[in-house]
Amino acid sequence: MKNITQLLELVENDSDSLLNHVCQTIPKNQLHLPSSTHLDECFLPSNRNGQTLRSLAQLYQHGRLSNTGYLSILPVDQGIEHTAGSSFSPNPIFFDPENIIKLALEAGCNAVVSTMGGLAMLSRKYAHKIPFIVKINHNELMTFPNKFDQIMFGSVRDAWNMGAVAVGATVYFGSPESDRQIIEVAKAFEEAHNLGMATILWCYTRNDAFVKDGVDYHTSADLTGQANHLGVTIQADIIKQKLPTNNGGFTAIKFAKTNPEMYSKLSSNHPIDLCRYQVINCYSGRINLINSGGESKGKSDLKDAIKTAIINKRAGGAGLIMGRKAFQRPFSEGVALINAVQEIYLAHEITIA
Repeated sequence: MKNITQLLELVENDSDSLLNHVCQTIPKNQLHLPSSTHLDECFLPSNRNGQTLRSLAQLYQHGRLSNTGYLSILPVDQGIEHTAGSSFSPNPIFFDPENIIKLALEAGCNAVVSTMGGLAMLSRKYAHKIPFIVKINHNELMTFPNKFDQIMFGSVRDAWNMGAVAVGATVYFGSPESDRQIIEVAKAFEEAHNLGMATILWCYTRNDAFVKDGVDYHTSADLTGQANHLGVTIQADIIKQKLPTNNGGFTAIKFAKTNPEMYSKLSSNHPIDLCRYQVINCYSGRINLINSGGESKGKSDLKDAIKTAIINKRAGGAGLIMGRKAFQRPFSEGVALINAVQEIYLAHEITIA
């Protein structure tokens, strides 16, 4: 394992901007920041029942980041989302779901996310060894021509029966199908909470109109921030979101409602400030934001992952949920990459901006 100094050298060209930035938009004292007391402070006053609190505690108290308030989660649902052959060709051992679980265990993750069928095959062997998060809906690519819609692949009750502590789901906010998806996921999350399970929402935006004049606004801070706000409204306990890459999607596309202070007072062009706007839309951090690790690009994966982790942590986020960068490489390298990201969240040198 590289020490924190070696890891920070990877972002040397951006180190001053990333490590010394002071947020002048939303001050950190207005946020509920990740900590060992997060559950007591943010969920104890809520409507979540005792069983759900215990499930959340299992997530936050497992692995190398245990009791820090931060999360390191391995998600491998790409066998459906991107086809199994495409996803696992770089490392075919992951056609076997047991190796997915072994990677999460070896890397000291808080939890493992995968499909209903994959986790069900190993539930009696591993559900008591690492928290299971079952992804209950997916976008499948077998339909021709391809469509982009999240459909249910399993039930909350089935996930509960296999010993999962949480269910995960995606809503494509902005898509023509989003109304149905919101209703389906809201009902599923209600059932999960009634059964004592935690809930995680992939808050993704999806609409061809979100690309305007050659600029892709799917990951703009204003669109993703509003998606987060809709996600916490249907009672997601954790929000998964892509790191913002720009801003001004609403104004460029000319829809929804905006206020000039969204872009001048509450955010700036700095990546940490853009991410902080995502955090504040999660009830000011009462619901934790974890950013996705993104696709694997080969040699730059470690550097990219470290940079994303620094931005997320300094913005007030609670961790990364990183899959392809880890499982699309040799097993030991995947473990090392996940461990390196965890070091960012363990490092006292990296503080909230």
